[in-house]
Amino acid sequence: MDHFTLIDGELHCEAVPLARIAAEVGTPVYVYSAATLRRHARAFRDGLKPAGRVHVAYAIKANPNIAVLNVLAREGYGADVVSGGELARALAAGMAAQDVVFSGVGKTRAELTKGLEAGIGQFNIELEEEGVVLAQLAAATGRTARAVLRVNPDVDAGTHAKISTGKRENKFGVPIDEAAAIFARLAGLDGLDLRGVAIHIGSQLLDLAPLETAYTRIGALVAELRAAGHTITHVDLGGGLGVNYKAGDVPPDLADFGAMVARVTKDWDVTLMFEPGRVIAGNAGVLMTEVIWVKPGVTNPYVIVDAAMNDLARPALYDAWHDFAAVRPNGARMTANIAGPVCETGDTFARDREIDAVRSGDLAIFRTAGAYGATMASTYNSRPLVPEVLVDGDRYAVVADRIAAETILAAERVPDWL
Repeated sequence: MDHFTLIDGELHCEAVPLARIAAEVGTPVYVYSAATLRRHARAFRDGLKPAGRVHVAYAIKANPNIAVLNVLAREGYGADVVSGGELARALAAGMAAQDVVFSGVGKTRAELTKGLEAGIGQFNIELEEEGVVLAQLAAATGRTARAVLRVNPDVDAGTHAKISTGKRENKFGVPIDEAAAIFARLAGLDGLDLRGVAIHIGSQLLDLAPLETAYTRIGALVAELRAAGHTITHVDLGGGLGVNYKAGDVPPDLADFGAMVARVTKDWDVTLMFEPGRVIAGNAGVLMTEVIWVKPGVTNPYVIVDAAMNDLARPALYDAWHDFAAVRPNGARMTANIAGPVCETGDTFARDREIDAVRSGDLAIFRTAGAYGATMASTYNSRPLVPEVLVDGDRYAVVADRIAAETILAAERVPDWL
């Protein structure tokens, strides 16, 4: 459920008409619902109640806006970060350092140091050398780095190849058949408190079976590590639960997810850690756009909108689906292609799709754009950087400004020798 609904024939975000935001902020613009963020955050936690000791760290990469993070911090969420910049955002939004998990396959020495200085709760180690370096950095400053070893369980998540992370050929984690030996070598290092293991097999998962397979494999590894004399207190099960982008998408029920987790992990006696992102933020946001032209096509017309692939990259990157809806639908339907103004054929959001009938000047939204939307935006074609708005009840605020092309140009320099 989200809070983007028709009221008197016009789409609202909670109690705010989207047309009002378009008139006052302009388009394209991302609009987020605070009520939806809160609802999803609570539903995820409630679903995991049967699982016992749980720590939830929101995956900041899904939507790093500090207002969004502040809403989730107030719901008791920690942060899963994958860069020094995301760490800074988490702390600026009020998330406690001890509730931060630092993931990512390419953490630099400078980023590891930032995490140590901040006193974060956990590092997810991706390779043996990283663990050695982290231990050295910590020991040199009299600190101890709390960490887990990320394991690649060689499980196909059944999702898009570009967001699959748990197969043997993917770049993440250490092979599960080498994990025990690597763990043993790292566990004895000064400066390192290696307290468990981690997995994450992919994103936009609509089936619990791959997750259960991966969890079962990691459970066997936990038993093996304990048999070897290691103390295991934490297991990070990652994130990846999907959302409904289109009709026919049936994401896992959170109660079913929690029941599965509780069943598989009942004998582990650990703190379970989770890193949800899309499932929290995806349906909490839309990208609002204005129709520039309805251009005749060979078969179907092109609805040319002022949003583009630089504002919402997922369709160009993954052929991803985002439902398209008129802000003031009149009941009529049309079949059309939807495209943006960027000079690439890839700047196409949909082909031959039945949509609300629209014409030049109409407002429309791309739904389920709260995750991996604004965070992936760019200024390609020297377009402004898209702004973001947060709605809470009957009020809204601009939480990220539109950055004009002129502002970006002013930051560039021509060398004096040209």
